[in-house]
Amino acid sequence: MSLSAKTFIRRFEEYCPQWLAEEGDPVGLHIGTLDKDIQRVMMTLDVRPEVVEEAIEKKVDLIIAKHPPIFRPIKRLTEDDLQTKMYIDLLRHNISVYAAHTNMDIIEDGLNDWFCEMLDVQVTGYLKKTHEVLYKKLVVYTPIEASQQMRQALGDAGAGTQGNYHHTSYSMIGTGRFTPTADANPTIGAANQPEQVQEARIEVIFPETIQSKVLAAMYNTHPYEEPAYDILSLGNPPKTYGIGRVGKLKTPMTIEAFTEKVKAAFGLAGLRLIEATQPKKIIETVAICGGSGGNFYPDALRAGADVYITGDVYYHTAHDMQTNGLTVIDPGHNIEKVCIPKFVEKMEMWKAEQQWEIDIIPSETDTNPFQLR
Repeated sequence: MSLSAKTFIRRFEEYCPQWLAEEGDPVGLHIGTLDKDIQRVMMTLDVRPEVVEEAIEKKVDLIIAKHPPIFRPIKRLTEDDLQTKMYIDLLRHNISVYAAHTNMDIIEDGLNDWFCEMLDVQVTGYLKKTHEVLYKKLVVYTPIEASQQMRQALGDAGAGTQGNYHHTSYSMIGTGRFTPTADANPTIGAANQPEQVQEARIEVIFPETIQSKVLAAMYNTHPYEEPAYDILSLGNPPKTYGIGRVGKLKTPMTIEAFTEKVKAAFGLAGLRLIEATQPKKIIETVAICGGSGGNFYPDALRAGADVYITGDVYYHTAHDMQTNGLTVIDPGHNIEKVCIPKFVEKMEMWKAEQQWEIDIIPSETDTNPFQLR
């Protein structure tokens, strides 16, 4: 049975929604189309010419990448430049590319949580709040025979996602009453004749950010020309999200021991250490932000971090970190490749749940441009 790219990405976005990305972050579809069937999906950190060659050789239909391949506008699209030629090669071989960037950093059970697991850090909070989202409830009434299709459509649109659960809903059965006018085109009943129908009342909650998507799914699925529904604002506390994580080491240790732990966890031959002018002797509170998180170091200070782990620290920012009493470990940007096996594992789980007949493969191309000698 064929699987559409849209269906695959819909499930991906239930887990890693685009609306969680930071403002201006170019997440989503970058190249190609989702209006096609797919057989092979490849997960990668970066989209580089070598990765594209790998995808062509392995007959990949869809690439999911952590780093957006088009981060800045392209001024020329020629085959003379290897960087732009890879875009042409992707289109030529009908390979679509979809990117999840900062939303992958922010989601719960996402990249920064995986880093903490690898380092035995017990998470106590996030580094910096990025989103505060209110939840709403949709109550919709459908004929009983249409209720399962409606619940599925609303869940596919992202409604009913709560923590580690998706497609959650509540239903009860009641009697719906209506009288079609002469201008009506009723699915059930006749003009000017009172009608009553056994209906299901379906309730789902959803983040306000996807209200238009949820309502579109409801309208597209409902058999009536005039669906009866309510949108309710909930008094529940808003759901907050943040980038980076802060936590406690299960076993406090010296910075020397912790540095070795970081190297071992990420398979590093070396890393950069920025030691505070008056370093703490024992490390217990750790802040971490994958990628280039130098700008968040004041947040690590406010969180009381003994050490901050992030990549691509700028020279002058390192001086500021040092002066302000913060010890920083820079293991490089490439540690984010942890997303490859982690997402392959999740995609395999979704594949089993949905009985998809597709292949999920990890990219085997090393895209780290730096070498230690």
